[in-house]
Amino acid sequence: MDLTLLDGGMGRELKRIGAPFSQPLWSAEALIEAPERVIEAHLNFIRAGARVITANSYACVPFHLGERRYREQGPALATLAARLAAQAASRWQEESIQQRSNASETSLSVAGCLPPALGSYRPDLFDPGRAREITTALYQAQDPHVDLWLAETLSSLAEISVMQEVLAASEKPRWYALTLQDEVSDIARLRSGESVAEATQQLCQGGANAILFNCSIPEVMAQALVDAGDAMARLKLSRPLGAYANSFSPIGDAHRANTTLTADRELTPAGYLDYAKRWHSLGASLIGGCCGIHPAHIETLDAWKQGDRH
Repeated sequence: MDLTLLDGGMGRELKRIGAPFSQPLWSAEALIEAPERVIEAHLNFIRAGARVITANSYACVPFHLGERRYREQGPALATLAARLAAQAASRWQEESIQQRSNASETSLSVAGCLPPALGSYRPDLFDPGRAREITTALYQAQDPHVDLWLAETLSSLAEISVMQEVLAASEKPRWYALTLQDEVSDIARLRSGESVAEATQQLCQGGANAILFNCSIPEVMAQALVDAGDAMARLKLSRPLGAYANSFSPIGDAHRANTTLTADRELTPAGYLDYAKRWHSLGASLIGGCCGIHPAHIETLDAWKQGDRH
């Protein structure tokens, strides 16, 4: 089975390399104050082995920027994020061609990021009209500069529906990543409590080109992959599956983003690889990392990919 490596968590990587980074601006602060650091972070993941990088537009929403700054700068910052990702990809491709004289080895895609418009892990805050307005603006801002779409950290069927509406007219590949309840169970569920099986059916019938799971602890990814695979089998359909977990401590219903940095736990590259091997065995062909997963983790995945995958 093919395996494509995604990048890791941009916010924590920007913080790690010393870029401006604080709540509530999160990864948008580097866009505003130090855009060259965003390119540096992208290149760190690319050089580690990522072949799909995601534009740093996750925080270009009112939830992070505030309403006034979003109105004044939000879409423009999203455009900048997409352009910086494309610049990083071009820079690496030029370097690689010079080093190897083989353009075929430099295939790299830039994903436009469509984040939760009204807050991560908060299906209770979701308003379809407002979300549609924000998501459409971010879509239009990034579209000229990206190769595919990654709608991230979707926590309910309602959020999925709005993303599907916005992306319906796009001819580019549409990937949807769902965030899960951080509780190991024999039924994988979105943060809303709705099942992964229901979400998979909705996504397949709505034209998704890939279904992924993200920004949840690695322990819950396997069940989600099983449930998604079973749901597709019942529909007699097939879509690529993927997983990119975070290194956070489990997030419960009482979590409130933007109040403080979410607690990290120690998740070594070797430990993350063990999870990735399991995901791959369950059908995941798109694997990367979310918050707290650094280039060292992706480099370890790449070494495994280049080896015998055992």
